[in-house]
Amino acid sequence: MSNLTIQERQFRAVTIVDLLGKVTIGGSNTQLHDTIKRLIHEGKTQIILNLEKLTHIDSSGLGELVAGFSTLKANEGALKLLKVPDRVVDLMTITKLYTVFEIYGEELDAVYSFDVPEERVTRPMSGKLAADAQAGSSIH
Repeated sequence: MSNLTIQERQFRAVTIVDLLGKVTIGGSNTQLHDTIKRLIHEGKTQIILNLEKLTHIDSSGLGELVAGFSTLKANEGALKLLKVPDRVVDLMTITKLYTVFEIYGEELDAVYSFDVPEERVTRPMSGKLAADAQAGSSIH
């Protein structure tokens, strides 16, 4: 049984991954790795890891954060961290990883830090474009 629960949610073009429990060597480490790989495969490359309910992370778990960061960067994406617990900040500072990641205290700040296109706005067609579309349509 895994010591990690992963929940995903979407806001704008950003995937927020909530981690609950421990990220340690073994199953939970692999679980996080597989989640990031799957999200990239699905084209979701703007990812925030919410660490607010993370109870423990070991060096292997930190390594997985770095691997996720590198993999997303190589796929023209980004991995940012949200609500990092103090004990994890201390560990990241000691290992000098604190400067690698963008870390946010508020979810909206993290989401809006991504350079994502505005939501697509659909407008009625007009002029020649509308006439061409109607001509090619079986509905008149």
